[in-house]
Amino acid sequence: MKKKTMIVAASLLCSLMLTLAGCKSKSGSSASVDETKPIAEVKAEAEKMDVEQLRAAALNYQKAIQAKEPEVQKLAEQIKAIPLTELMGEKATTLKADMEKVSKSIAALKERMQVYVDQLKARNGDLTGLNV
Repeated sequence: MKKKTMIVAASLLCSLMLTLAGCKSKSGSSASVDETKPIAEVKAEAEKMDVEQLRAAALNYQKAIQAKEPEVQKLAEQIKAIPLTELMGEKATTLKADMEKVSKSIAALKERMQVYVDQLKARNGDLTGLNV
């Protein structure tokens, strides 16, 4: 009988943990990092957020931008390593296209992050740690 009780208790505990893992706290960011979300939609979300949520959203975008920086550096090094005679070749063209794609992604992330930062500034929120 003890074994059944432990299994039931473990199952309930797992269910509870999974349920809680899917919940968002009020102090957490309700804005996910999405570089394709229309700016108007980002602005509408930002206007509904409190200062803590704005700060969390801005920090999430900043982390996403920082996560892409090593990729930019890697691509830049690969492009730099290509001999001058091969700069118009297929490999160089592919690397340049990849670099442009990542650069556009970072620009889109920065644009959306700025919406949250602007709202945070307007509400005299804490900008510490944000690259603004």
